[in-house]
Amino acid sequence: MVDADLAAGLRTFFRIAERWELTDDEQLGLLGLQDISSLVALRSGIAPPVPRDMLERISYVLGIFKAINTLLPVPERADGWIRASNTAPLFAGRAPIARMASGNFSDLYVVRQYLDSQLV
Repeated sequence: MVDADLAAGLRTFFRIAERWELTDDEQLGLLGLQDISSLVALRSGIAPPVPRDMLERISYVLGIFKAINTLLPVPERADGWIRASNTAPLFAGRAPIARMASGNFSDLYVVRQYLDSQLV
């Protein structure tokens, strides 16, 4: 069983994944996982101890979700932003999810920074 903070974070992560219509591969990349069996175990709430960085990754996804919904208060627009091509230099015409789900923690960080800078 995962600890209470991680379990709550995972429940929220999987609700966001549903809203964003994330594929299993995208979820794996966001969480920094390599195989589908680990993802299935996390969805069921039964998983071996997970690295600390997973909680940080989930925190970044939650922050990204919040920032998008603050910038785009219409839920359909906010959810659609994740898949829309974006001309900002950070995305180079790709959809933000392509950058975020690369598997690199730093990509979550820079997307979060980008969104936070738009809130100012």
